[in-house]
Amino acid sequence: MEFPELWEQIKAHEGQVFYTVRGKELRYTVQGNTIIPSRTRYQLSRADFEKAFQQMPLSGPGQISSLVRGSSYIYAILSALCRN
Repeated sequence: MEFPELWEQIKAHEGQVFYTVRGKELRYTVQGNTIIPSRTRYQLSRADFEKAFQQMPLSGPGQISSLVRGSSYIYAILSALCRN
């Protein structure tokens, strides 16, 4: 899968329940090229998702924590959508 296709999937799954590694429920809204997680007010950029996607496969959010903001949220979304 290429990143543009994944980004379209991310947008299509807005409002769906995802789970962090620690089992915390997570939903998000899409605003342009940013994702707003339900658990924080962080704005997670499309660019951060793309940076993380380039590191796939990942074994956990710690692998991208120095690369992106909100690594646990990005990891939760990417790991769920890249499995499908």
